[in-house]
Amino acid sequence: MSMSFDLYREIILDHYKNPRNKGTLKAPDAKWRENNPLCGDVLEMQLKISKDKKLEDIKFSGDGCAISLSSASILTEMVKGKPLDEILKIDKKKLLGELGIDPGPSRIKCALLSLKVLKMAVYSYLGKEIDRETKDL
Repeated sequence: MSMSFDLYREIILDHYKNPRNKGTLKAPDAKWRENNPLCGDVLEMQLKISKDKKLEDIKFSGDGCAISLSSASILTEMVKGKPLDEILKIDKKKLLGELGIDPGPSRIKCALLSLKVLKMAVYSYLGKEIDRETKDL
């Protein structure tokens, strides 16, 4: 096992045991809930959005495996304070790069559930049509 794999595994376990931005917001501007029926993961994200369309605050809640909850924690740290149009440009390659692991075909949906939930919340807030890439996450 390589040292970098161990390091990334530690990061994932840390985010799983000590999730960042877990909880709920009072009166969120947008929220979305989605589940991964293959794994049983359920994830909701709540967003507070500023007048200039920046993500002021974000919280997530739900139940899931270490990969899905760590991914949600890492993603919320990545996007807090960012403009919504920049958030919509985050793709699965970027999130998987931040996770630092290749979850493999059986766990890819776990790793990407948070990205789908976040983007769906942003699209619903903006009243925009959901792009194909997001639908396929």
